[in-house]
Amino acid sequence: MLTAGHAGWGYTTSTGLPFTHEEIVDPHFEACADHYLDALDGVGIQPGWHVLDAGCGSGAFLPRIAELVGPSGRISAVDLAAENVERAAGRLRDRPDAPPLVVRRAGLLDLPYADGMFDAVWCANTTQYLDDAELAGALAELRRVTRPGGLVAVKDVDGSLSTVRPADPFLITDFLRASAAVPGYARQLLRGRDLYRWLRAAGLTAVRQRTVLMEHHAPLTPAALRFYGNACARFARQARDEGVPGNWGPFLDPDDPAGPLRDPDGYVSEGNVIAIGTVPFASMDGDETP
Repeated sequence: MLTAGHAGWGYTTSTGLPFTHEEIVDPHFEACADHYLDALDGVGIQPGWHVLDAGCGSGAFLPRIAELVGPSGRISAVDLAAENVERAAGRLRDRPDAPPLVVRRAGLLDLPYADGMFDAVWCANTTQYLDDAELAGALAELRRVTRPGGLVAVKDVDGSLSTVRPADPFLITDFLRASAAVPGYARQLLRGRDLYRWLRAAGLTAVRQRTVLMEHHAPLTPAALRFYGNACARFARQARDEGVPGNWGPFLDPDDPAGPLRDPDGYVSEGNVIAIGTVPFASMDGDETP
């Protein structure tokens, strides 16, 4: 199955990480914007706060973060891909009332910020690229740069809720499960609903988590067709090349007018998990309190 990192998944940025190129990330955000923005709105970000978007990609969440913190707030953002940093830095350029925004090139394992610098950290669609050891390290960093009483919010995919119709309802999940037999990206796509445990292990308190099923029914929007058509095609090619069982042929051409996603009964779903925790205060005796 998938044996070497993210090889074969495609749509990469200069980092080599799969499904991170703007050609696929931006349509994904557009197709799921209502769910994504609802997840961000539920974090509890307040006006005047300094917020870090950790793994900001091309910066699609930055305009809503700007609305939440208001003109008196501040935004910082990091991403590994230089091209993403450039695009994200321009997201608020035409908004005269936007808060200050500084975007830097950096990874989650070594954030270039002082301890307790932020009131909240938002990390979306990024932890799926980290193995277990890296995830633990990243969450430690997110906690470190957030002040006591501040919030750490992580949103990512739950691959076990991915399905497409008309097709075998387990086509994608069986592919992910088979590919997850070895460490790598597929296994990490199935880790979403364990995020609450990872946040607790990182020492965050008052951890809360919810899972959202995002559904798209025919006729799919152009953005949904673009993203899910290309994503399913990548799954199909990978499955074909690796000999994964299943009827993947109908998904190989994302532009096929007879393809499943263009069927009158076309349907696609995916799951997202949002986990939020609070950085505890240190008490006088050295213990930590919520």
